[in-house]
Amino acid sequence: MTSISKASIVFLISIFIQYVFANGFTIDLIHRDSSLSPYYDPSLSRSERLSKAFQRSVSRAASSPFGVQKASAPSGGFESPVRANSGEYLMKLSIGNPPVETLAIADTGSDISWVQCKPCTSCYNQTTPIFDPSDSKTYRNVACQSKPCTEYQSTICTDDNICQYTVTYGDRSSTVGDLATETFTFASPSGQPVSIQKVVFGCGHENEGTFHGSGAGLIGLGGGPLSLVSQLDTLINGKFSYCLVPIDSAETVTSKLKFGSDAVVSGPQAVSTPLTKKEPETFYYLTLESISVGANRLSYIKTDDSDSKASSVEQGNIIIDSGTTLTILPSEFYEELEATLKQSINGKPTDPKGSFSLCFEDPDSIKFPDITFHFTDADVLLKSKNTFIEVEAGLVCLAMVPSTSVAIFGNLSQMDYLVGYDLVAGKVSFEPTDCTKQ
Repeated sequence: MTSISKASIVFLISIFIQYVFANGFTIDLIHRDSSLSPYYDPSLSRSERLSKAFQRSVSRAASSPFGVQKASAPSGGFESPVRANSGEYLMKLSIGNPPVETLAIADTGSDISWVQCKPCTSCYNQTTPIFDPSDSKTYRNVACQSKPCTEYQSTICTDDNICQYTVTYGDRSSTVGDLATETFTFASPSGQPVSIQKVVFGCGHENEGTFHGSGAGLIGLGGGPLSLVSQLDTLINGKFSYCLVPIDSAETVTSKLKFGSDAVVSGPQAVSTPLTKKEPETFYYLTLESISVGANRLSYIKTDDSDSKASSVEQGNIIIDSGTTLTILPSEFYEELEATLKQSINGKPTDPKGSFSLCFEDPDSIKFPDITFHFTDADVLLKSKNTFIEVEAGLVCLAMVPSTSVAIFGNLSQMDYLVGYDLVAGKVSFEPTDCTKQ
């Protein structure tokens, strides 16, 4: 299996920015359940919207093989380990010239960006116009002889010399279409849009499965060579960050996604932990060494080292993911964490709700302990707003669940942290931040 080097992609697409802030650029992230989202359902209560987000989170983690291996998809395409309808944040962008405004899911757990395109062999309903490449002056199909087509595993060449991609997701949803280049223009909070030319993306003509509520497509922010982050590589110096507002924030407040020097996390309270390179390269892997409940520190699951006869923590043992709501932990370790929490909390657990294992009634009368995730070289302290979530009136549950397949540091645990990715230095940084003021 071969892959495209980041250097060759950057050379190929010759990215040009018409306007960039002196300190990089920033994009609004809209939670899919926010009143700003076209998928907002006013008939649902806050707890019902949360419940749906939790269900998506569990489904995303359960998708096989999330972060374990790359499987073969039908017709020789690539199988993405995540579910198609599982991302949580939308970003506004325009595609082509003249620009067509649309919304797409921003996802750190995916690589290739794609949108629905006319003519549609099979398309799902979306709230914005479906992109028609024949109307754009800047749309170009990627040649079969080009590096994205010859080296990227998910493409085939048609008889008409058109490079075609196929991606099948973990829930068997799929997108099939033409690999192309186009101008992407991103809306910015400053009011000045940022245009990027010759972005490689998928123009999807056959999109089937659980895509309803997923926007017009997906913007991949993962670590693979065709993700938007990798294509912007030298332009943003390998840096991007996001700041996710708490779920109880005003519904008109948006989270922020930053690129370039504006994404540097360097405040006095910032801590950094190394990224670990693993397969599949789509995901961002951190090393979790232990978790503390108050002053009680629990060592994370060890792995036997047959060479040294020692037991150590596996490197890259947890994925950090903005598209997963809950934090997912290995079942064995989760049981130890839950038992410790029960001993530390001055309240009686009640019957669990839905996907949760640990819930309490009358939360106002309970003092919940801080929980600290001890990553290599970085301690990330989580307050109760990150760890115990009100799932219905008078009932809170631990926003962490067990899994037998994968560990994920989810977005509830990251809220009110400025989370910065420096892919050149190979690290992720965390800084406590009031994200509503970013």
